[in-house]
Amino acid sequence: MLLLGIDIGTSSIKVSVVDADTQACVASVRYPDDHENNILSVIPTWAEQAPDMWWEQVVLAIRQLTADASFKTQDIGAIGIAYQMHGLVVVDKDGNALRNSIIWCDSRAVDIGEAAFTQIGKEYALEHLLNSPGNFTASKWAWVKANEPDTYAAAHHIMLPGDYIALKLTGTATTSISALSEGVFWDFKTNGISKDVINYFGFDEAIFPEIRPLFGEHGTLRKDVAVQLGLRPGIPISYKAGDQPNNALSLNVLQPGEVAATAGTSGVIYAVSDQLIYDQASRVNTFAHVNYTPEEPRTGVLLCINGTGILNRWVKDHFGHGIAYPQMNALGKAVSPGSNGLKILPFGNGAERILHNKILGARFIDLDFNAHGRSHVFRASQEGIAFSFRYGLDIIRENGMSPAIIRAGQANMFLSELFTEIFVDVTGVPVELHENDGSVGAALGAGIGAGIFASASEAFSRQKALTIVEPQGTDHYEALYQEWKQLLEDQLAKELDTTGRENNE
Repeated sequence: MLLLGIDIGTSSIKVSVVDADTQACVASVRYPDDHENNILSVIPTWAEQAPDMWWEQVVLAIRQLTADASFKTQDIGAIGIAYQMHGLVVVDKDGNALRNSIIWCDSRAVDIGEAAFTQIGKEYALEHLLNSPGNFTASKWAWVKANEPDTYAAAHHIMLPGDYIALKLTGTATTSISALSEGVFWDFKTNGISKDVINYFGFDEAIFPEIRPLFGEHGTLRKDVAVQLGLRPGIPISYKAGDQPNNALSLNVLQPGEVAATAGTSGVIYAVSDQLIYDQASRVNTFAHVNYTPEEPRTGVLLCINGTGILNRWVKDHFGHGIAYPQMNALGKAVSPGSNGLKILPFGNGAERILHNKILGARFIDLDFNAHGRSHVFRASQEGIAFSFRYGLDIIRENGMSPAIIRAGQANMFLSELFTEIFVDVTGVPVELHENDGSVGAALGAGIGAGIFASASEAFSRQKALTIVEPQGTDHYEALYQEWKQLLEDQLAKELDTTGRENNE
């Protein structure tokens, strides 16, 4: 039996075919493979992508995949989908997208979410939603209601990016508890869609698709679409999950105390708990994990840093002309820790939750034209990203979770030996690296949802770590981190002072 996984990323679409018997990937395609998809930002702090761009790229990627003669498409028995979290997709009654998706790093709805947090009641919201409405999907939909009344009136369903791709594949609109929780629509106390969120914003509950189990059928492949893709009709979509819960699944991070990390466009640490825990300041966020049930809760405590891999890409684009990432990493590694005094705050990709939803912007601090070259920039950027992970990890520790080891896929920034070494030294936590991939995880998730595997543990029974990277220079990096942290807190104090003066004027 073969399984097809689709990963709807911010920068590209990835599709893979996995052999259920061996759990090995037999074919894989990334589209586009020569550049990264743009984020549309017609107004500063806005971030959008076109849902039909995702769909067109899914079609092209799968058609390229099915042209591969190394496997039989007729043997594909289930399809799974992973997707960038929190994006708002609005469709009409025919399933057509009414506007661009307002994606995860868009900051336009911060004030709307903060007002909702106050009006619903902060403690009440945290106890029931486990989060502030903040900048999540509910607040984005409220922004559409207030600013685009024609779109709001024409909407038949709102959904997340993965729900939209499943709708295009099957003609069936569905969602899950995990998806609703990541939009901050789910009440964990009543185990239903939050009446408080619906009533406060004045939403119609009919706007949500049918709720189905995350591991379970979300429609079957339409005949016309199957012909277009080179697949057989009737294949079930048996798994849909946000990219970070899916990354945790793909690393077999399912039980309390287990922790996953990723460092793609954004950076995430994702810790599993059996408690309905929340951060008082909503700096880290708790959602229903892939294996959540009200009877046996498994929540994912998610630390997200918007400005991680996107900073590394920006540095490559502007300082790394003519060289690839491995060369950048080698040049950065030749520089001593601390980058000769150059420090970078990587927060240039929208409002950062760990910074109380402030839009701080990136900062290059103590840049000396006579002392620093691009090698220092390469190292300082990776140090700044690792320091931001440490800053967020300390918030997770404040909330009672202290990981002994973190699992990560050897992908994106964890392909950099330099970054990985800095990460473990500054956090003091070993990293266990695996050969994992979001689309492969989605494929195996489909196998669980279709009953091809009896359990998640069976689906990942052949998984083995590639290596474990242990901390080496924690004492030296502790001093460097504290200097960086003080600079960050100084910038935050200036931001808060400026905001306070603006509010008083």
